[in-house]
Amino acid sequence: MQAFLYLKIEDEAITDVIPNFPEAKRLKVGTFKIEAHDTKLGERFVRMIMYHALYEKVEEIYVTIFEKHVGLVNLLKKYGFEKKAIKGEPANPESVYVKSMKCHIDDICKDFPFIHTAEKNKYVLSIYPKFHTALFPDSILNTEIRDKDSLVKDVSHTNSIHKIYLCKIEYAKQMNPGDLIVIYRTSDKPGAAEYRSVVTSVCVVEEVKTPKDFKSYDEYIRYTNYYSIFDENILTDYFNDEKTVIIKMTYNAAFNRRIIRKELIEEVGISRGVYWGFFELTDEQFNNIIERGQIDESLIVD
Repeated sequence: MQAFLYLKIEDEAITDVIPNFPEAKRLKVGTFKIEAHDTKLGERFVRMIMYHALYEKVEEIYVTIFEKHVGLVNLLKKYGFEKKAIKGEPANPESVYVKSMKCHIDDICKDFPFIHTAEKNKYVLSIYPKFHTALFPDSILNTEIRDKDSLVKDVSHTNSIHKIYLCKIEYAKQMNPGDLIVIYRTSDKPGAAEYRSVVTSVCVVEEVKTPKDFKSYDEYIRYTNYYSIFDENILTDYFNDEKTVIIKMTYNAAFNRRIIRKELIEEVGISRGVYWGFFELTDEQFNNIIERGQIDESLIVD
């Protein structure tokens, strides 16, 4: 067994920890076990935990863990879990880590998966079908075949919360951390974009770089190869092109309803003549897309 996750809903006070926790609806992470060399599958589990908490509308998530599990502790802390209590023998206690689903601090990772929209720029970024589902597995189309093995393999570009995508659209350099990206999956059949190109997901920009921002080719490869779907040959091609833009983002939400290009044009008000590879949305257009995409409305915190 490579991984195991057990979740339980509780709604009573917790009295076997110090200090005690008052009565509240919580999601308990009963077991979080991963046999992996890194935290990519761990990130996928964190995403699953967060979305189950959203679905169940809990106030908090908590997990008890021994501090010796340093990698797992650091992973939880990265995504907003804080040590709030101890449990067990004082000589060798477990730590109790808690993530609030109600409090947000405008930190991209610690607030994940919540999305801050106020005073953020919004964009559409197109992704080819051959890359889309591997990068955004929860945004798979109904017409696609899901690779069940990918759910348990420790594959960084699929299982990670973070995604790195490279393009040759210089205009994309204007994005800032915290800006929002709507992912647009291009058509898989020539001439069928009106009905087969769809928006599927919302991501939050972490940082935007160009090859010139790296001291060396090796530093660039280490950075891009960690979360990117591209192989080293393609990454090398991007490194040698002055137009290259490297976008690191968190994968926050998959739409429950995909919106086709025809609807984006006729109902959302996006110009048919826009360059669909990358363009900016107005706040009104973004909010319209979010509403039509039917994501959990509690994800939007402002």
